[in-house]
Amino acid sequence: MISKSKIFVLSASAFTIFSLLNGTSFAAESGTPEAQRLNGILERTAGQTSLFLDQFSDVKCTEQVRQEKLGKDNKVELKEESSYDYLVILTNSGGELNLSESRIPIHEPKKDRKNTSMLLSNGFATLFLVFHPIYAEAFKFTLSGQEVIAGHTLQKIAFQHITGMKSPAALALRGREYPLELTGTAWIDADTGSIAKIEAGIADTLQDVGLKTLSSEIDFSPLTFADGKHAYWFPTEARVEVETARQHWRNLHQFTAYKKFSVSTEEKVAQK
Repeated sequence: MISKSKIFVLSASAFTIFSLLNGTSFAAESGTPEAQRLNGILERTAGQTSLFLDQFSDVKCTEQVRQEKLGKDNKVELKEESSYDYLVILTNSGGELNLSESRIPIHEPKKDRKNTSMLLSNGFATLFLVFHPIYAEAFKFTLSGQEVIAGHTLQKIAFQHITGMKSPAALALRGREYPLELTGTAWIDADTGSIAKIEAGIADTLQDVGLKTLSSEIDFSPLTFADGKHAYWFPTEARVEVETARQHWRNLHQFTAYKKFSVSTEEKVAQK
């Protein structure tokens, strides 16, 4: 099945949250040495993200999903597990970028629950779009120190959506769209612009329509294909937690067995 790229959909409810791909240009301020350093990292990240998006649409993988419905004291009341053949389809029609996700079920959970809504979380693997030239000027970026992860010294860059600008995600409710004010931090290789980790969420901007909290964490790992020398950081895990006034969910997505495909061949890649 193929669907528009979505951040998540709450089944058995009125909520729909999805990615919005509309063109804009990248811009970053310069001036002080710190601002110039930030500008350089953002430029490299924007370029790397653009190249990676093309690579991401040329591979497929296995996506394993665990959905949890939480009760009091965050105890798991209901759990479902499923797996899919997953790929991202990128098209550019009339100069407008369009991103879709294809999920072909390998294993689907048994539908034995009664009147219980589960969180269907899609699209979090593409949150790197915050740094894509299409969206970058809609966010304020600041340097936020460094951290060593898996032997890599990474620059932490905090980002905050600018009110009134287009957001890569929105809540659709009763025929209206509410842009999500995404705020978070990305861990980036300052030399290459590769993204290793992203944490993102929203403040209390949508409590009036029932969305209390949303938090997500996406991990990326370097993968290299035999026909290329460059390693791209692909999403390997996405953790999502959402809470409304009466409901609380937590989902885990794991992306494994990446394969590069073409018309006649496909090649499996080993994860570093």
